[in-house]
Amino acid sequence: MNATTAIATSHFQLTRNPFGLLVLTTAAGEVFEGVVPVRAFPIQSPEDGIALVHTDGHEVAWVERLDKLPEPAQGLIREELATREFMPEILHIDSVTSFSTPCTWQVQTDRGDTRFVLRGDEDIRRVGPTILLVTDSHGIQFLIRDRSNLTKESQRILDRFL
Repeated sequence: MNATTAIATSHFQLTRNPFGLLVLTTAAGEVFEGVVPVRAFPIQSPEDGIALVHTDGHEVAWVERLDKLPEPAQGLIREELATREFMPEILHIDSVTSFSTPCTWQVQTDRGDTRFVLRGDEDIRRVGPTILLVTDSHGIQFLIRDRSNLTKESQRILDRFL
């Protein structure tokens, strides 16, 4: 942090200006236009620890728990995060073209069916005990939140790459 000290959750107001940018106003009256929410732990604890970062890259506020933040600030942060974050969650692995890489995966996600190219086994990364991140050839990351929730067929395909 620099000279601007991060402020506590309840000591600011958050609004959106006519250009669609988030505007943070502190209890002392300082105004920061164009703040961006950044999750500290986007996969393992997406509701915990959210920094509101100014356009100069410095943190101007910290939110311990998003669900504890009053409205409309909570809704504004959720909207902003939804527009910035794109990480489809894989629900089912329909097929793969080969068990060697590169290969094409046909999957069902929470955002619809898609196919992508997996360049190498190293593009499947363990993030937690049950969480996996699969990165396609374009750098788009797909989340497998809990591999035990996948079907047996999907788990069998996935095990060939782990």
